Amino acid sequence: MKKTTLVDDYLRDYAADIKWKLTASNTNNISMIVVIPAYAEKETLFSTLMSLAQNPVSSLDESLILCVINNKKTSPSDDIRNNRQTIGIIDALIKKKSINNNSISPETQLLIKCLADARINLGYIDASSTGYEIPENAGGVGMARKIGMDMALRLSKEKAPARNLILSLDADTLVRENYLPAVKNYFTKRINTAVISYEHQTPARAEEAAAICCYEIFLRYWVLGLGYAKSPWAFHSIGSTIVTTTDAYLAVRGMNKRDAGEDFYFLNKLAKISGIHYLKETCVYPSARPSTRVVFGTGKRIQRFLSGIQQEYLLYDPKIFQVLADWLEYMRSAIDCTENEIMTAASKIHPYLSNYLADAGFAQAWMKIRKNATDTDALLRQFNFWFDGFRTLKFVNYFTRNVYPQINMFTALGKLLFAYGDKGFNLSADIPQLEEQWRILQYLRNLT
Repeated sequence: MKKTTLVDDYLRDYAADIKWKLTASNTNNISMIVVIPAYAEKETLFSTLMSLAQNPVSSLDESLILCVINNKKTSPSDDIRNNRQTIGIIDALIKKKSINNNSISPETQLLIKCLADARINLGYIDASSTGYEIPENAGGVGMARKIGMDMALRLSKEKAPARNLILSLDADTLVRENYLPAVKNYFTKRINTAVISYEHQTPARAEEAAAICCYEIFLRYWVLGLGYAKSPWAFHSIGSTIVTTTDAYLAVRGMNKRDAGEDFYFLNKLAKISGIHYLKETCVYPSARPSTRVVFGTGKRIQRFLSGIQQEYLLYDPKIFQVLADWLEYMRSAIDCTENEIMTAASKIHPYLSNYLADAGFAQAWMKIRKNATDTDALLRQFNFWFDGFRTLKFVNYFTRNVYPQINMFTALGKLLFAYGDKGFNLSADIPQLEEQWRILQYLRNLT
């Protein structure tokens, strides 16, 4: 009997259903698969595909651009119709057929015409048509990413070299002309996962521009704060920035099926096996449009900002990151300490720290870690696995609820930058003019 491989085991036990089939122009000699979930994206997807098509032919020849057109049975009929039309267009592009669709805008028609002449390996998975929809209880974008990434793993097993790259993108995200070669050149045998530098697109409307500026400052402040605390979880968690190897994807048992936050949890698992690197040699440009499709994320935050239902110019108090920094620094030297000694030290760092650790079950976890760790490096590694990105987020939220409420965005930024030793910003205004906010954001883009 033929011996099964780890890939075989994954595809049997964890992969998405084999009913979702790949239709593609070419899958030979592919080493990079760009996975793009698309839900009612007929008027945005082809801009993304065109930005990919601007990459060098040599990179396009070894890349498959895989679109997962998806919806549920209960999705709005207009969205399902949009998906069917999108599938029809991509299918025609793959099969070199003429495209006659009066529902497409002139701008999109021009993009499709250019794509028809482009040297690009296109593929799609129909997770939209009757019988192929995403299950009602299986999330949304997470499931769509999983379907595409699992297919990338199948291609790695069947058609191509073993260590392929899976690039996660969104249907409304644009890329630079060096996106594919920069990714290929960055990955070595030592690197398994990276996030790519990003900058949100700037909307024409001032209100939407203010909304995305505010939100991106929030995202970068989070990474800045964790970086100040020397947390191993100080990296961006945006779905359209992720690149990983098929080896790493297999090691973490693939993408989750979450409807939102799938990128955060996916990277949290990947970080535990090889760390997350930061690829700055290229950039992706996520959309800044408002949306109500998911419970949180970019679109939801933009929608909330525009609605004015709550104050958006708030950030976590930097004092929380100082407590986190003190805690992590102590733990790096606490390898010989018992759980009781650590809890006593934690109460001296901050009284609420010991309360949080008690609620989180730290004492029991530390006993188990000390029992199983074979050396100092293993002990610290197991501690960081326990106090992972998810627990770090819970830690920050716990202190926000109970001790240090959120404060003015620009006051918080000024204090955190000062703690870094950066005295170049005078952030005295409660809410600076939008032009100044963009200057601040650009500074943070260079810093994080």
